[in-house]
Amino acid sequence: MGVWAERQRNVLDFALASLLRRRGKNLALLAVYTAVVFLVASAMFLLSALRREAALVLAEAPDVVVQRLVAGRMDLVPAAYAERLRGVRGVSAARPRLWGYHYDPARQATFTLMVPGQGAPQEGTVVLGAAAARLKGTAVGRPLSLRAHDGSTRTLTVAWILEAESELVAADLLLLAEADFRAITGIPSGSATDIVLTVPNARERETVAAKIARDLPDTRSVIREQVQRTYDAVFGWRGGMVTVLLAGALFAFVIFAWDRASGLPAEERREIGILKAVGWETADVILLKAWEGAAVSVTAFLTGTLLAYAHVFFLSGTLFARVMKGWSVLYPDFRLVPAIDPYEVATLLVLTVLPYAAATVLPAWRAATVDPDAVMRS
Repeated sequence: MGVWAERQRNVLDFALASLLRRRGKNLALLAVYTAVVFLVASAMFLLSALRREAALVLAEAPDVVVQRLVAGRMDLVPAAYAERLRGVRGVSAARPRLWGYHYDPARQATFTLMVPGQGAPQEGTVVLGAAAARLKGTAVGRPLSLRAHDGSTRTLTVAWILEAESELVAADLLLLAEADFRAITGIPSGSATDIVLTVPNARERETVAAKIARDLPDTRSVIREQVQRTYDAVFGWRGGMVTVLLAGALFAFVIFAWDRASGLPAEERREIGILKAVGWETADVILLKAWEGAAVSVTAFLTGTLLAYAHVFFLSGTLFARVMKGWSVLYPDFRLVPAIDPYEVATLLVLTVLPYAAATVLPAWRAATVDPDAVMRS
């Protein structure tokens, strides 16, 4: 081991021993520091994970969705509209879509029923999302009973469980055959929930929507880019709200760091004076305090970040989920796919470690440059 490394190890041993001598104060500091990192990291990880889930959902969303409105509310659309929409210039395909919601009072959850455009299950079978299967307590090959609109019960057999890249895509999803869907929901033949269009040229979608509004005045068109902008605005607003809620904790931490930077306690000043009196150089004292700060801040950063990771990706971000997700409490629970952006971790490191490092080193440097006798007498 080189001389430099041996010196660093000796100073680190002394720094850890110094921290242990004041273990009560330092453990309390570490707990507060870790809590601040945990709260900030949880909000960052949860917001980032929800943005990623939303992006995955929108990647598979239709280019344009045409809905029919009656008295300002969404109503069933005649399937024959699809034929007229195929004639709009710029539209390469138009397909009536069947989907709706199904409330399960026993589990107090709302599921999404849908007939897929391709690869629909056979009549009498159902395909479930992973979260829906967990909530229903069912598995492949087992029966699944759904209450129909007329009060009767329709029993289907689970064909398979969806394994989507994002659980948000299929968390509450139940895929059915068209006959089963119409029997459960009561939507008559010849009607659909909405019509989805394929418009390959993204620059023509606004023009296509304007043409549809002119030709079919009882409809409205929802463009994928509009939905994406809405998601960004909603998550940005919710993230800002959580940031405001955390501002109190961050402000308290800044005040604490400023208080540390304004001066050292008398006990630590005496310790520095003694070290200078026995021959320590100013650089040695600064190095000692830097190691003390690094030991506390790195421990708090790693512990807080790991706790935040477990909180968001294993406990579904319980503390902030209601605020960030914004869905009804009836929405089935789903697990976020673990994903960490290194840029976010670096930002978190800068926001939480650097202020404390500065608060540790600056007062030590000021105390170390004063005469040892004056420091110990003060």
